[in-house]
Amino acid sequence: MIIDSRQEAASSPLSGAGCRIPELRGTSGTVRCEDDTAVDVSRIDVRFRDLLGCACQAPWLEAAQDVVFEDVPAVRPFPVRHGRRAAPGWWWSSTTGRLVAYGSGVMRTQLMLLDQDPAVVALACRPMELVWREGGEQGGHAPQLMARLKDGTGLLVDCVGRGGPYARLAKRARVVAAAAQAAGWGYRLAGPPDPVMVANGRWLAGYRHPRYAAGARMPALAEAFGSPRPAVEAVRELGDPIAVWPAVFHALWRGVLRVRLDEPLHERVIVSLARQEANTA
Repeated sequence: MIIDSRQEAASSPLSGAGCRIPELRGTSGTVRCEDDTAVDVSRIDVRFRDLLGCACQAPWLEAAQDVVFEDVPAVRPFPVRHGRRAAPGWWWSSTTGRLVAYGSGVMRTQLMLLDQDPAVVALACRPMELVWREGGEQGGHAPQLMARLKDGTGLLVDCVGRGGPYARLAKRARVVAAAAQAAGWGYRLAGPPDPVMVANGRWLAGYRHPRYAAGARMPALAEAFGSPRPAVEAVRELGDPIAVWPAVFHALWRGVLRVRLDEPLHERVIVSLARQEANTA
């Protein structure tokens, strides 16, 4: 499960494996963790680059309200390490119609899941670095991914392996989670998701581009799946399968059609109409 520092995470459409962030409580400038250690959020700054690429630093609580982080360049790029299979790349986001950078395959998978989440309206890769002083030492952390949600708040994401976060990240996560909560944002330590969901997501992502949208076929598509039924039966009714299947996959990616993504996709999988607004897709 991907666990959010906010309570809304329980209803998140994303699932997989993850790690729990220390529970936070408190108001104003100080947030108190479950181990009763305090984080003075008012003393946390954020570093980022403006639209011209110039370095900036501002109080986090102010910048979280004023800066459109999803539009700024990465605070620093991901390095290319020769001899390693993991390499940075670009993900084309169907949510924004823009390329989003990633630093590894696990980050690409999380980008894919966020891109498919209807609550997400924008995505960015490492757009900021939070900096603070704690115990006489300066600390800092640049979360790997950032998502802007429909309600205007943000979500910060770090990817971790099956063994959970390494010690240094776990220590930083406590501060980042406190900063996110104080700003009304969320923070996730996202572990490897369910492999079946990833495989299904990758297949549907291949049809995420608007060129696969049903267009004039949408009313007929919505009518065909008005009641749950095997996908192949509706596709045969709608016409040439070579033309219809891409539209079905695109509608599944968009969430216009509903299917269980924790089970392998196949031609007789049960598909239904997900919402009444299907004719706007």
